[in-house]
Amino acid sequence: MELKQHFITTNRPFREGAVEVFQQNISTQNVKKATLTITALGLYEVELNGKKVGDALFTPGFTYYPRHLYFQNYDVKGMLNAENILTVYLAQGWYCGRFTFNNKVQIYGKCPAVSWVLTVEDQTGMHRYYSDDASVKAIASPYEYAGFYDGEVYNQSREQEIFRPVKFTGHVPEIIEESTLHVRIREEMPVQTVTKHGDVTILDYGQNFAGIICINPSKMQDIQLKLRHGEILNPDGSLYTANLRKAKAETVYHKGSGIYRPRFTYMGFRYVELSGVEYEDGLLTAYAIYSDMERTGYFTCDNPLVNQLYSNQIWGQKSNYIEVPTDCPQRDERMGYTGDGHVFAHTGAYNFNTEAFWDKFLKDIRYSQEANKEGYVAPTLPAPPGEQGIGFMSMLGWGNCVCIVPEMLYWHFGTDRYIREYYDCMKRFVECEIRKMGGILGKKDLWIQPSLGDWLAMGRDVKYIAMHNGPVSNAFIVNDLRIMVWAATLLGKTDDAEKYAAQLEKTRAAYIKAFVKKDGTMKDDYQGAYIMALKMVIPAGDLRNKVYTNLTERIRRDGMQTGFFATEHILPLLADNGDDRLAFDLLLDERCGGWMYQIKAGATTTWERWDALRPDGTVNETKMSTDNMVSFNHYSFGSVGKFYYQYILGIQPIEPGFAKIKIKPHIDNRIGAFRGNYKDIHVSYNGEKLHLSTPADTTVILPDGTVHEVSSGNYIFSVKESVNEKI
Repeated sequence: MELKQHFITTNRPFREGAVEVFQQNISTQNVKKATLTITALGLYEVELNGKKVGDALFTPGFTYYPRHLYFQNYDVKGMLNAENILTVYLAQGWYCGRFTFNNKVQIYGKCPAVSWVLTVEDQTGMHRYYSDDASVKAIASPYEYAGFYDGEVYNQSREQEIFRPVKFTGHVPEIIEESTLHVRIREEMPVQTVTKHGDVTILDYGQNFAGIICINPSKMQDIQLKLRHGEILNPDGSLYTANLRKAKAETVYHKGSGIYRPRFTYMGFRYVELSGVEYEDGLLTAYAIYSDMERTGYFTCDNPLVNQLYSNQIWGQKSNYIEVPTDCPQRDERMGYTGDGHVFAHTGAYNFNTEAFWDKFLKDIRYSQEANKEGYVAPTLPAPPGEQGIGFMSMLGWGNCVCIVPEMLYWHFGTDRYIREYYDCMKRFVECEIRKMGGILGKKDLWIQPSLGDWLAMGRDVKYIAMHNGPVSNAFIVNDLRIMVWAATLLGKTDDAEKYAAQLEKTRAAYIKAFVKKDGTMKDDYQGAYIMALKMVIPAGDLRNKVYTNLTERIRRDGMQTGFFATEHILPLLADNGDDRLAFDLLLDERCGGWMYQIKAGATTTWERWDALRPDGTVNETKMSTDNMVSFNHYSFGSVGKFYYQYILGIQPIEPGFAKIKIKPHIDNRIGAFRGNYKDIHVSYNGEKLHLSTPADTTVILPDGTVHEVSSGNYIFSVKESVNEKI
């Protein structure tokens, strides 16, 4: 039986936040095998005889609904009795609930729908199928509201009209495939402090994270309580929520005595405000949630501030790898941002095995891209039809994710699969870039149009960076062309390789002519322009040396003044050019505009703005359009994590998938001894000796430049004398 034929909804007129509940009575006997196959346009959660089926959250997942949908299979044999009750909760979710920074509803469809087939095989081999027949009924829903932004209002005792199931007549995607990658509850987060503040209680969990609060009113009957979530407190100790914008981020629990777990929402928070009842131990339990991914990288050192920054970027990833690479988990946004995603992609792939996560998001890119004739890749994905098109922020720096991520996956995971599967997507995007060259200013071989540039850089107004985005935007084009030459060569596409190589040199020359002066200063004089030019455009030679000298002069004078894109590259660029001391100066800088400033201010995740919390303690509520824009859990500036792995530990691939490895640690006595690993590659330094455990052939480059070629095994190197011994 095909799922496409069995989608049902109810005859309820659309109401934002409504949750439908379906129930089916099923009789079984002599069961040999039982599989529940289920999907939804929206979100579903299913129970069998009162117990949740599976442990995944937000199923079936977030996809480009016009083309693509996931389903799940569950082995439910062990949950079946002779008489059974199947209960399906259906929420609006991303499909038609309130979503995007425009706070729209019914983006992909008019109402949610669900489809399931329970296949039961008895001991004789006979199969019975249970789906949307006359035995399915709609029952009273305990939800007054459920949505990602506002939270949930749960009321077990409310009176309501009961609607009836009807056949779903809306569009069903062409592609429905099984998914095993899910968001799940990952970690219990113990409360650190509980403080009474007037009529409410403030709970501090000590860590900003994305998650849910479960309510267990075991000692209370028919309680009514409200939970409000926030990232920081006001100076008077009350909950700060202004940065949530139109998101309420609340849980309201009415008239219930059973354990309650939010099904169809999550929050980004460190603090919770409890009202309605007095707090008691065991009443509330917090859990962090994030997508399936195995931890693969670790780091620690003697400097507690450096350790805290490492922890902050880890928690930034946990909080924002939820179905898609979101920007933030707390406000009315939480969308899959391509720019934020690729900026953090290398760091994220060291922290966790993210291959399956990116495999899923690349599908979102493909299906969204195929829906437009231009070939652009939107800044937020999956992109609603007609939304986030080739507008103000639609292209450079964001859409380049389609080229950058497949290359990252090649080096981290040792497979050309993503180059092969997404080559056409990469090519369509680059062809779109080439067609757009000339732009409104008519500069041949360059893309000169409005874009966001090195977003949220310190030292410059965002409008200046946007209107002078050329050095950043066109650096991405040069990088895309380089990737296309490499990818075409890898796949044996000689004509494409030659074509893009020629365009690469034209655009590189046009870039240097348009943006770089002969004395090595950038015409648009901000750090991001220098860094992106050096990282992606200017070849070795006298001009590059001049540009680099000008960059380091500005860094020494101004500190770090980079935005989302240049930040990823600033420390590696300095270290690659022998300026280790300056790189560590920036890493350890406690002035506003640096990572350690955030740590000293109490941050437990990286912020959206370097000065999200100003030195005077006020929140930077600078408005973008009509709303403020400040998040205390944005992982873009957490891209510094790559520096920890590739430069402090020194772990870099020489061959794809780390089949051959380079170990080149960068040591600074201000961080002291350190140790860490990426998968089975372990590196530690105790102040005198470097310990290495490697699973493959490895080139070891010690700080004094001494090179050692070693095979798999365990080694100790004397850093001062550059002597190694195999143990």
